[in-house]
Amino acid sequence: MKNYQILAIALLALSSCGVRSGEKASIDSAKALTDTAITPTALVAEMSIRDTIKIGDSVLLKFTVKNNKADTARFLKWHTPFEPLLSKYLDIKDENGTEVNYKGAMAKRMMPPPGDSYITLKANESLSATADLLKGYAIDKPAKYTITYNSTGVSGLTVKNTVSFVYIR
Repeated sequence: MKNYQILAIALLALSSCGVRSGEKASIDSAKALTDTAITPTALVAEMSIRDTIKIGDSVLLKFTVKNNKADTARFLKWHTPFEPLLSKYLDIKDENGTEVNYKGAMAKRMMPPPGDSYITLKANESLSATADLLKGYAIDKPAKYTITYNSTGVSGLTVKNTVSFVYIR
């Protein structure tokens, strides 16, 4: 009887050491995304927003990507304003450090990303997109807000700045 218990415990321990098929799919998906994303130093993005915005007005974030390299580079437009708000790619916090809730869609993605999911920029070219943050974030009270980009690992873009605005009545 003891031998069966020891054998059962050993089999259980050995079976938990391997990667389950669902975990392997997640690992493969993450690797595919990493393999297809451009290195963060290839392209640089900057965000800008008006300093003061009245409640009721659009909260427009301008996002500009620059290719400062001597050759063509590309980035994945997922998790950027170059597609509709389909993910929480920004961290928005008020002056007390309280994070604004994301209320937008959360897209499921196929891996690897299809070719039309990329944007190509020629040497020294730049491209801008604007997103109305009210369409995806619950910015609803007067306060000073700070915005940080959180998706370098997905898009391959390095965003060098954070931006702030005051939301007033």
